[in-house]
Amino acid sequence: MESMEEAAVAWFRRGAASAAGGRAASREDLTHLEQFARSRRGVEAFIEPRTAVTEATVILIAHDGEWTRRRVASPQAARQFGSKLGIPVYDTALVGYPQRMRDYNDRQRQR
Repeated sequence: MESMEEAAVAWFRRGAASAAGGRAASREDLTHLEQFARSRRGVEAFIEPRTAVTEATVILIAHDGEWTRRRVASPQAARQFGSKLGIPVYDTALVGYPQRMRDYNDRQRQR
């Protein structure tokens, strides 16, 4: 018979596995990202690695800090997407998030 601790660990592992295996990137995600990038100026892409909760994601951030996030198939797919649109692509694990994104979020909270 399983101990309570073993059962809790097994339950947590199941939850994490199903969360990490959540919804994959879709055509709608890519369409949204492309429309965002084409309708704003100064857009840069920031790749976020896969976590226990979500697949890899990319955040597009415009010159004024407005941003959007969507799932991508992989970090490589995000780089290819950026190359196709001619926008720079950065890795958030290496460079972090730009200040203009935080400033934009602060402005939105003050509304």
